[in-house]
Parts: sequence; C-alpha cells; structure tokens
Amino acid sequence: MTSSSKLSPSTKAKVRAAMDELGYVPHAGAQAMKTQRTNTIGVVVADLGNPYYAEVLDELTRELDKAGMRVVIWNAGGGSHVDALRAISEHTVDGVIFTTATEDSVELQAAIEKARPIVLINRLIEGLECDRVVSDNVGGGAAVADYLVGHGMTRSAFIGGSENASTSRDRGRGFLTRMADLGHPVPEHFRFRGDFDHGLSAQIMERLLARADTPQAVFCANDFMAFGALDALRRTHRDSGEHWIIGYDDVDMAAWSSFNLTTVRQPSREMARAGVQLLLERLKNPTAPAKKIDFPSELIVRHSTGLKPA
Repeated sequence: MTSSSKLSPSTKAKVRAAMDELGYVPHAGAQAMKTQRTNTIGVVVADLGNPYYAEVLDELTRELDKAGMRVVIWNAGGGSHVDALRAISEHTVDGVIFTTATEDSVELQAAIEKARPIVLINRLIEGLECDRVVSDNVGGGAAVADYLVGHGMTRSAFIGGSENASTSRDRGRGFLTRMADLGHPVPEHFRFRGDFDHGLSAQIMERLLARADTPQAVFCANDFMAFGALDALRRTHRDSGEHWIIGYDDVDMAAWSSFNLTTVRQPSREMARAGVQLLLERLKNPTAPAKKIDFPSELIVRHSTGLKPA
C-alpha cells in the first residue's frame, strides 16, 4: 500500500485490514519502478565445492536477510560475473558483492569506474577505487615461512592458486619473500599453480612425493588445495610428521579430526558481515569515498605439521 497524507488514520487501517483479509502482497516490480530499488543483492562466488565459499555465502545471505534483502547468486564460472554486472546496469539488482574477482575482468573494472554499487570481499584490484574487505594475505604467508624455518623445515614447496587472483599472489609473495630473506629460498621447481583445485593439488603432491628431493613442507594457498595434498599423503601412506602440510583460510573442515590442518586463519564470516555493511552504506550514500576494511590473519597450528597445537 502506498502511504498518502490525504488518507485519514481510520481509512488507512481499513485498507490494511482489507489487504490482510485478501492476502494481498504488493507487487515487487511496481514498487521497484517507483523507488528505483529492488531490495535484491547479487552475490558472485566461485566453486561452491570449496568450503570457503560455502561459509562466506552462508554468512552473506544471513546478513542480507536480516537487512530485508533478497539474494541472487551467480557462480563465477562461464562469464556469469558479466551477467551480474549487467543486472546492476539494468536495475534488476541494487548492488553486487564479489567474493571472487580477477584483475583481468574488464567488465568489472568498467562497472567500478561507473560507480556501480559493488563490494569486493577477499579480493583487491589495483588502481580501482571501490569498497573492499581484505585480510593480511602477505603477512599470513610470511608467518608460514617464519613457522617452518623456526622448526627446521627449510626445504619447502608452494602450491598457489590462480595467477590473476590477488589472494594467491599476495600469500605467495609473503611466503616466498620471507623464505628468501631467511636464507632458504624456494626453488622454481618447487613452485606450482594449483588453481585452487583439490584434485590438481593432490596430483602435484603425488609428483613431489615421487621426487628424490621431496620437500619437507608444502604451503598451499588455500585449505581446499591443502586437503588435496593431505589426501595424496594418505594414498601414499606417508606420515604428516615427515611431510608438513599448511593451508590458508581455516574453514570449518580444517579443524575436523580427519584433516587437523595447520592453516592461516582469516575471519571469513566477520569479513562477510563487513562486506554487507559496506554495501548497505553504499546504497544509502552512492557518492561517498570508497572504503577498505582490513582484517588480521593468524597462524593456527594443528597436527598436519607434525606438532601438537600450541
């Protein structure tokens, strides 16, 4: 019902009562035409088989529901991020939260430059000003190097994610730079691209285990790949006390007894909540300066590194 100052309180009450009795629901499309708002937010995620994205999406939808927003979900594969950006332009969604984005996305860059309501979570695109929520990926990677060298595990390998993903790049940079600074550089033949894929990481780990100079430790750029490396260890009947595996994200599954994964924790649920708040603020004030919210990272020690947790 459209409010009008010309209607008396008693008339408004009668209209509401009639609407309730008839089960009338206001037409969302008509309301959107009047208010230029759909109360619908798009969320772009990557592989939902990766537990990290499932956890982030769970928190995002929970927070958006609290704010009275409907959610449309796009999987980042197959160019669906373009569909999400087109939806903003066509006003079928009020804004989009990207939990995955790459620096070669021309469409995303163009949308940001046009001041579309967009928030990036766990991604950075250099040179573009938009609202974003990130954690200390460089510091997290460096903490892994400090931990390994501090325990004498100096022959290490790195399995990164996608080449154009800021998270993989920054985690790798923090780790590889610190290892070199500590006097134990990671050789090129121990650096791999795992594309954030469980199966590919397992294959890489099997190849490493077949080498005469098998690395003592393997740092994976996310937990999903670390699970693949652990599965490869099991298939070859190797001991995690001999070969250490470290992941990144600290998804809920990392603490399961079947994995017991040492990993770098980034507060994904808190980051999701912060991302929703940024988008709601952007919708209220479209011309406000872009904001960046940084969260710390923390190394969580479990049994996949052969030590009891501290």
